[in-house]
Amino acid sequence: MDKVLMFVTLISAFFLGLVAGLRSLTAPAALFLARGGIIGIVLAVLAVAELIGDMLPQMPSRTSPPALIARIISGGIVGWLITGANSSFAPVGALFGVVGALVGTYGGRAVRIAAIERIGAVPSALAEDVVAIALAAFIVTR
Repeated sequence: MDKVLMFVTLISAFFLGLVAGLRSLTAPAALFLARGGIIGIVLAVLAVAELIGDMLPQMPSRTSPPALIARIISGGIVGWLITGANSSFAPVGALFGVVGALVGTYGGRAVRIAAIERIGAVPSALAEDVVAIALAAFIVTR
């Protein structure tokens, strides 16, 4: 693989992982929707449910063990897939996806808390949704 292409692919794995850290199902939904097929549609429906559920006050923190594990797994999977699941390069992509998911999880939480204080809970959730969807769409269409 060309070094420039490798770099761009790893950056894509990181940022798609970051999206997984913001919303665990948005990144895989975007990736599979871009590839076509029923799996993408199912994941998109689940991602929309996650977006709606995220606005509910009883939802656990994204850093609680089940939510954090889901985000890490999601980031690893999309990183693996975007770098080529059948290549020897895929484990490195998975690692970049996991790191991106951790950055998205903890960084997104910090930004969300600050935004809630300024604009309120629902507007901050919607803003985070827009960022996650736009970033995922940008990555998978390149």
